[in-house]
Amino acid sequence: AEADKRWKTSNIYVTLASVNLLIMAPKDSAEAKDIKCSMAGYIACSMDLLAMQPVPDDTAIHDVRVLMKKHRAAVKLVKPMLDEAVYRREYLAGRETGRLLALWRETAVLRKTVKALKKDNPELFIRLGGNEKIQELLRKPYSTWEQAGDRAKSVHEVASRLKKTQYRLRFLGLNEPDMRLMLGELGRSHATASAAYLACRNKPAARLLHEFRKKSKTFMYQLIFFRHLAPQTVRQLEKRLGVMTQNLGKYNDLAQIMLLTGYRYGDPENSDMDNELAIVIRDRQDRYLEKVWPYAYRIFAPGKKLQDILGISF
Repeated sequence: AEADKRWKTSNIYVTLASVNLLIMAPKDSAEAKDIKCSMAGYIACSMDLLAMQPVPDDTAIHDVRVLMKKHRAAVKLVKPMLDEAVYRREYLAGRETGRLLALWRETAVLRKTVKALKKDNPELFIRLGGNEKIQELLRKPYSTWEQAGDRAKSVHEVASRLKKTQYRLRFLGLNEPDMRLMLGELGRSHATASAAYLACRNKPAARLLHEFRKKSKTFMYQLIFFRHLAPQTVRQLEKRLGVMTQNLGKYNDLAQIMLLTGYRYGDPENSDMDNELAIVIRDRQDRYLEKVWPYAYRIFAPGKKLQDILGISF
């Protein structure tokens, strides 16, 4: 009965968090002036999700990390309107919050990715039965009381940081932000992502692709505050960026698995199964990148300006 009560309580928190996000997140008709309200919504929703009992599940942690990325993107957008010290404090607060939860979330994602590989390549994974690194990735971690305590401690620390951020946000003078300054920052985010695109397109290394994904996400999360300028165009752009960054994320998950297995091409210690797994992973990564490049070129090709892709002048 007690467990059932906790389950119902946690679902109430999720429902409340979803309502908060719907209420406080920018709407189709939102303008840049709503940015402070949206930032408050990101924080409030994160705090609701972290309040799940006994601890937030993997989905909740993922949602909190996304909300914190959106909050950081918003902070970068209003950078010209903040003192440098204030900007750094608020931006770093969001980044540290995400880092505290990163390992928790990434472990779950990688396990899910390996299980998907196993489902599509059952015979190969039967032969990989003796590969301890792969088997370790497939096993669901056993939670001890000590680990549960560590998780609860991390959640408490993150919630405490968010509460302080929520309090400070009330005093930031962002009720009437300068649209021209924000458009300038959006243009810089686009230029930064364009440079990252050029780098990884010329050398599609995992590190460069991951950097391109991060810069593209920042640009995507900032766009929401400019939907009112060209609703249909901005929505289509957000959709393309969403597809692009999702596929880059799947590529990165597979790259992390390659790192964790310790595979090195040409190593005489590699077995045939190790080499075959590497090929299976590379094939998947190639398919993901094939879905990335057409969108990336349309948005970030050399010479493309923000005005070009939004179809407006400012």
